[in-house]
Amino acid sequence: MYNYRDLIVWQKAMNLVETTYRITSDFPSEEKYGIVSQIRRSAVSIPSNIAEGAGRNSKKSFRSFLEITNGSINELKTQLEISNRIGYLDNDVLTTLFDNCDEVQKITVALIKKYSTS
Repeated sequence: MYNYRDLIVWQKAMNLVETTYRITSDFPSEEKYGIVSQIRRSAVSIPSNIAEGAGRNSKKSFRSFLEITNGSINELKTQLEISNRIGYLDNDVLTTLFDNCDEVQKITVALIKKYSTS
């Protein structure tokens, strides 16, 4: 249906993944299989679902994957909030990550609305 690499939302989601990986590399090593793994999987699922949905042959399927993407963004934001509360992320880093999440989420929600009416 679409070349996912051309989608701005996918590009921004990929940037979010890179940032998330860089930031979580500073987490305590004992969290490698805990919160770090959860955060990274959530982040990776965002552009992955956009790409998978874009490759489907219907707007309805694409919308479904965008809805899953939206859920993954909320999951990531929750895990980042937990990381902040337990002292792994400072407030400035959390704010930056939330801003990046919100940017991807706004585009995702706009696309969901677009494909709900067509």
